[in-house]
Amino acid sequence: MLSTPASEASAAILPEVANVQAEKKWYQRSAQEVAMALNSNLKQGLEANEATKRRGEYGPNQLQEPPPRSLIQMIYSQIKEVLVLILIAAAIISAALGEIEDSGVILVIVVLNAALGAFQESRAEQALRALKKLTQPMAKVLRDGRPDQVPAADLVPGDVVLLEAGDYVPADARLIEVASLAADESALTGESVPVEKTAEVLSGQEVTLGDQKNMVFMGTVITAGRGQAIVVDTGMRTQIGRIASMLQQVEQEPTPLQRRLAELGKYLGVIALAVVAVVFIAGLLRGEELLEMFMTSVSLAVAAVPEGLPAVVTIVLALGVQRMSRRQAIIRKLAAVETLGTATTICSDKTGTLTKNEMTVAQIYTSEGVWKVTGVGYAPRGEFIAVVHSGPESKPVTEGSEEAVDQTGEKAAQALDATGIQGSFAPALERMLIGGALASDAWLTQDNHGHYRIVGDPTEGALVVAAAKAGFTREGLNRDYPRVGEVPFDSDRKMMTTFHQVPPDRFGAPVVSFTKGAPDIVLERCQSWYGPDGEVAPLNDADKQKLLEANSKLASQGMRVLALATRSWLQVPEEMSSEAVESDMTFVGLFAMQDPARPEVARAVEVSRQAGIRPVMITGDHQTTAVAIAKEIGIYRPGDQVLTGLDLERASDEELEAAVLKTSVYARVSPHHKLRIVKALRAHQQVVAMTGDGVNDAPALRQADIGVAMGITGTEVAKEASDMVLMDDNFATIVNAIEEGRTIYANIRKTIHYLLSCNIGEIVAIFLAIVIGMGSPLTPIQILWLNLVTDGFPALALGLEGAEKGVMQRPPRGAKEGIFAGGLGIQIGWQGILIGGLSFTAYALAIAGGRSLVEAHTMAFLTMSLSQLFHAFNVRGPMSLVKMGLLSNRYLVGAFGLSAALQLAVILVPPLREIFDTALLTASDWLIVVGLSFMSIVVVEVVKAFTGLRASQTGTSVPLG
Repeated sequence: MLSTPASEASAAILPEVANVQAEKKWYQRSAQEVAMALNSNLKQGLEANEATKRRGEYGPNQLQEPPPRSLIQMIYSQIKEVLVLILIAAAIISAALGEIEDSGVILVIVVLNAALGAFQESRAEQALRALKKLTQPMAKVLRDGRPDQVPAADLVPGDVVLLEAGDYVPADARLIEVASLAADESALTGESVPVEKTAEVLSGQEVTLGDQKNMVFMGTVITAGRGQAIVVDTGMRTQIGRIASMLQQVEQEPTPLQRRLAELGKYLGVIALAVVAVVFIAGLLRGEELLEMFMTSVSLAVAAVPEGLPAVVTIVLALGVQRMSRRQAIIRKLAAVETLGTATTICSDKTGTLTKNEMTVAQIYTSEGVWKVTGVGYAPRGEFIAVVHSGPESKPVTEGSEEAVDQTGEKAAQALDATGIQGSFAPALERMLIGGALASDAWLTQDNHGHYRIVGDPTEGALVVAAAKAGFTREGLNRDYPRVGEVPFDSDRKMMTTFHQVPPDRFGAPVVSFTKGAPDIVLERCQSWYGPDGEVAPLNDADKQKLLEANSKLASQGMRVLALATRSWLQVPEEMSSEAVESDMTFVGLFAMQDPARPEVARAVEVSRQAGIRPVMITGDHQTTAVAIAKEIGIYRPGDQVLTGLDLERASDEELEAAVLKTSVYARVSPHHKLRIVKALRAHQQVVAMTGDGVNDAPALRQADIGVAMGITGTEVAKEASDMVLMDDNFATIVNAIEEGRTIYANIRKTIHYLLSCNIGEIVAIFLAIVIGMGSPLTPIQILWLNLVTDGFPALALGLEGAEKGVMQRPPRGAKEGIFAGGLGIQIGWQGILIGGLSFTAYALAIAGGRSLVEAHTMAFLTMSLSQLFHAFNVRGPMSLVKMGLLSNRYLVGAFGLSAALQLAVILVPPLREIFDTALLTASDWLIVVGLSFMSIVVVEVVKAFTGLRASQTGTSVPLG
């Protein structure tokens, strides 16, 4: 929520802004004029302290949401339920007939029940709001002259933001510079065609929103190119904010499971009402009093319907999702939790997901020589070790002539100009380092703790770090070789080209372009190369074959290889298309980058196989590189098939469907191939989790059953299209999330198991006693108290149960499997009858022993409540409590203690004893009550032992839950 109105905030911080807007719109002013009006700097951005100050004035850059419902509103929503209203009416009638005390107690219990329901609902809403905070978008911004990544909510007017394809525009902003920039503004204008953007001033008094081509607007999507813009409006002052102020926020959609449970509640309600009607009629036929049977029937109906089940399930889902977030998996849609338990295939990218995402240049290959580059991570420290080669085979310089150049700071640049072996290789190495860094959009930054990190793509970051090891900083290169044009990277053509002004004494031309990309594709566009003598020479087929062999050899070692090519120009070409500028180039060399496999991935792959989930690698890398990594981590096994992008282009849908279950590695693929792979897998009824990070991955992420976006390298478009975001871009996190998803779903089944079996127990005990003619074993107040004490806290505690042993050794559950599958419905039925039978037995024994009706009610009341509380331990899993550990779920132990204490209070505390019409029991009575109650555990343990033995003999699995 904004701290001050927009007009007051503007006036408070920058009085001239209001005047600027009154005189001219932002799009009518130059970028420099806008920067002056906003007291900002186009090259440096805002200082961090100034940004903090403005955020205090303007408030967060986010859309306002309606205030959460108050506690009174939540309680009211609980009380207005039909059954509760009937109960209130019954209490009023009872009071009118002189039963003041009973009436008052009923009303108090109704309020307490409503308060508990409101508490559960409040917890659910709080958990859902916490989930929204976990998925806040990030923005790239210039702060103190350096690029940084900050939450989009922290942006303020005057911030300079960096935009590239796949980003959501984080605020309304005036463009400063653009490079083939285009934006999808259909969310605002309805125009489906992306708008090509410019940084030029627009003339004219009024320009419609769709024609403001030098502006970008919050919530729209950058579909192509790159640009920089200065923020002019944030939060509710943006164009989309103005629209949002006229609309109500969309409420959280219930998951399919929640919808099924709501429907189940309705069906159970109808069944319960039918049973209650039978009980009521049977009681009247047996001569019971009309008011007593009416009160009993209504109370039983309220207790029998699990009205709190949807709220409990929401809390279990949301708290489970928060637990996932602590394991680096952010669930954007609650429905994904249900789907995770059914996943059968994980299609994963390689770089950063299966590997460590610490891309480091390990070798630089040119026709003149090869340099091994030392150093790991993003710290700009390392050595360049020169080796010689013949063709694709490389070997160190012999006879002690191998030398290492320690490349740090200015000394590195001097070392490259030195004579001797370094000097002989300096031109090729220097050309590669400078060109690779210039053709990159990543920045190397250092935090307050001295740790280096990359803002941008890790692969491009590796090139920037390699140049920095030689003393070529990004800032210095941008100053000496300013970028004057570019053709941005495109995942289909797998290349990127930048144009730079060159100092007179360098590279022999006023303008030079550098193109980096996939080696095979770049080589196709080259007509010449820097030959072994360092001179430009024609590039014939034999030379190309030699370079491709070098590429294959490096790739076979698990390295990612990028090629660099260059071209000289007299001036920046007017036509900036790939066909026009990425041709007739001169090949420079190869960067071989190492991104080692994550050490935990091999284990995660093995776990996923044990869980019946097939891992698949999909990558744009060379086939040899992909297979080398896939073998190392266990994705590729002997006999598996490997398909390339070219294979996919040639294959029909039918041919792909025939091959897809045998293929474990897809190499050299484009994002649109992912969509075909997903469709082919789903044709075999596979439940597919698909990873992606680029804007072109969005269709495949939407098509997959579980779309998984990368939190570090992923674009905002990919994140928006996904169901889950990996904050660490780690394959192992997907497997962890599946384990959590299975656990959450199992816990929901346990909660359902517990609540329904307890409700059935109450109905069985009362129905049986009344039909036989013994009257109701429970009074209306006691029935309502049971609903309050036994249904709330134990049910929630079961939702917090940890993962069962062997949860990842089971096959995925069927996608169409119902809640009561695996015999759960049968278990609920017979265990409910058991609980009801135990309570009825206590009541019958008391009557047969000549005890008073109050004492009989008390014994039935205690037996029902304690057997239900003991039963909560039964439903923790199919394993014996001895093996599981009675105290291993501390939440359930606490819920049992609290509920048992409340139950005992109505027996032992004199005022409560009078209110609930209970009596003190003798020692023998307590032995009967405790003995019968504990039988609920003994009987279920015997059944578990029997079914477990039978399962081990037949080789079948024990039903879950």
